Amino acid sequence: MKILVFGAGSLGSLLGGILARVHEVTLVGRPRHVEAIEGGGLRVSGAVETTTRPRARTDTPEGADLAVVCVKAFDTPAAAGALADCDVEVCLSVQNGLGNEATLADRVGASVLAGSCTYGAVLTDPGRVECTGIGRVTLGAPGGGESPAADRVGEAFEAAGVVTTVASDMPERLWEKLAVNTGINATTALARLENGAVRDGDGGGVAAAAARETAAVARAEGIALSAATAVEALDRVASATAENTSSMHQDVLGGRRTEVDGINGYVERRGDEHGVETPVNATLAGLLRAWEAARGLR
Repeated sequence: MKILVFGAGSLGSLLGGILARVHEVTLVGRPRHVEAIEGGGLRVSGAVETTTRPRARTDTPEGADLAVVCVKAFDTPAAAGALADCDVEVCLSVQNGLGNEATLADRVGASVLAGSCTYGAVLTDPGRVECTGIGRVTLGAPGGGESPAADRVGEAFEAAGVVTTVASDMPERLWEKLAVNTGINATTALARLENGAVRDGDGGGVAAAAARETAAVARAEGIALSAATAVEALDRVASATAENTSSMHQDVLGGRRTEVDGINGYVERRGDEHGVETPVNATLAGLLRAWEAARGLR
C-alpha cells in the first residue's frame, strides 16, 4: 500500500517507520527531520527496533492510497487544506481530541476513518524515534458500523506488524479515549509527572473527576459511557503507561502549544452546550491556556 503520513512527529514517525517495513511510505515533516531521514533512514529504537527508509519531504505529494493524519488537533484545518489537493483514497486520523474527522471530511475527497493509537513514542533526534511502549491502533468508520475501507487499512497495518483492531463502535471508543486523555494529559502536564501519577493520590482524584465529567458529556451526546467505565479505562491506560510522559506533558516540557483546546477544552465547550457542568476540565484547560498565553503560544 502507498501510505502518506502527514505529521511526522513522534507518533507519525513511529507508525511510518513500522509501516515502511512492508509498505511504500512517505513522511511529511519538518526540514531537519526530513533531511536526516533522507540521509540515513529512520531509526526506531526501544520496544520496536528497526531502521527503515521511507521517503521524506516537507510538502504534500500528489497522491497515496492512504493518508494517516498525525498532526496536533489545532493543525487539523491546515492538514485538511494541504490534503485537499492530494489524490487520496482513504484518510485515517489517529489524533487526540474529537471533531478532527469532520474537519478532514469537509475538505479531503476521500473516505475518512477515525482512529486511536496507544503506542508510546518520543522523537529523540532528527531521524530517530523511540517506541516507549507497544500499544494498539484502533480504527473504523467515524459514525460506527462496518467499513470495507477500515478492513483494508487494518490488514495493511497488521501486515507491517502494527497491532490493530478494526472496530464498529468508534464513537463510543473515541469518547472513552477522550475521557482517558482529559484525565491523564492535562493533569500530568500541569504536575510535571509521568502517567502513573494519576493512578491514585491527589493526581488520581483530579484525573478521575475529569474522566467522570467527560462521561457525563458523552451521555448528553447520546454515547453510552458510564462514569465507572471512563474511570476504569483511565486506570487501565495509566497503569499500562505508568512510566510514559504524556504528549501534553512533552509539549509543556518542550515549550510548545498543547492540544488542551481539543481535549479538556472540547469537553468544556460541549458541556456548556448541553448544560452539563465540567468544572475540573474547565479549570485544567484554563490553567494550560494561561501557561500558553504567558509564553506567546496562543
